[in-house]
Amino acid sequence: MTKDQVGRLIGASFGLFFIQANAGTLPMAVAVPLRIAAIAAFLGLVVFGRRRGGGTGSSGDATPGASFGRRYWYVVAAEVLGLAAGLLVISRVLHTPRAAVGWIAFVVGVHFFGLAVAWGRPGLRVLGGSMAACGAAALVLAACGASAAVIGVVAGILPGTLLLASIWWSGRTSAPASAAPERTAA
Repeated sequence: MTKDQVGRLIGASFGLFFIQANAGTLPMAVAVPLRIAAIAAFLGLVVFGRRRGGGTGSSGDATPGASFGRRYWYVVAAEVLGLAAGLLVISRVLHTPRAAVGWIAFVVGVHFFGLAVAWGRPGLRVLGGSMAACGAAALVLAACGASAAVIGVVAGILPGTLLLASIWWSGRTSAPASAAPERTAA
């Protein structure tokens, strides 16, 4: 398995997790088909990702592959620290547990900006900005007393769908990775 495939699998796993973890806030008639669709999308990515044999990564940029070196781990460490600090404040200071999902989506979205730099894939900024916007909107919704279902859709279902869709989208343009012309990172 290539580093790009590993990166795609990680992203798809988190997309699946976002949807599975938040579908429970919805009525059963909506949650079950949504969960099944997410599992099908994930399995499709796993099967087609292996068949394709590589790819360009979750941004669709045909630049050098994902590197899980020092820069990657700095981004992950910053993400973990941001998540922990924010969740601590949300639960212990603000006493607003519904905001936790929004914070998670926000931090995960922001971490894609770091990955865009670490991996030289500026296209990841679109995914990161979209997910961060979902998280920020959910934080506002939580502050306004919105229901868990609304927050779950905005900060969980939508970001999970964005993750899965971005990986499907990037796979669309990466058929034979060796045939794709290289672009320079902006």
